[in-house]
Amino acid sequence: MNEMLNIFKALSDNNRLRVFVALLNFEELCACQLTELLQIKGATCSRHMTILINSKLIESRKEGRWVYYRISKDSSSFLLIQKWIEQKFLTSDFLQKDIENLEQIVSIDPEVLCKKQRGDSCCD
Repeated sequence: MNEMLNIFKALSDNNRLRVFVALLNFEELCACQLTELLQIKGATCSRHMTILINSKLIESRKEGRWVYYRISKDSSSFLLIQKWIEQKFLTSDFLQKDIENLEQIVSIDPEVLCKKQRGDSCCD
């Protein structure tokens, strides 16, 4: 029961749902790419990602100073949730716009995104 409640809690927020849909369309995204997509502060993005990780829908890995996120295939509810979201939300104009925006965002080097978001001193 707790697993189901954590999943519903995780997907009940607009930004977290957007992240989940984005990760259905991109194998892996960097924290700075998600921050750019959502247009929120890094700390806020981190809080959202923690909730998604705790729900076991998303997993992360660290590579140097970068944190990458992907859909967790270990979730027992993953396939049902994925199918439901694809049916209901992937036809959403708003979410389709997110996917288009992400196409542009992932083409930008993460260091360039970092400097854009935090200033020139972020990557020293």
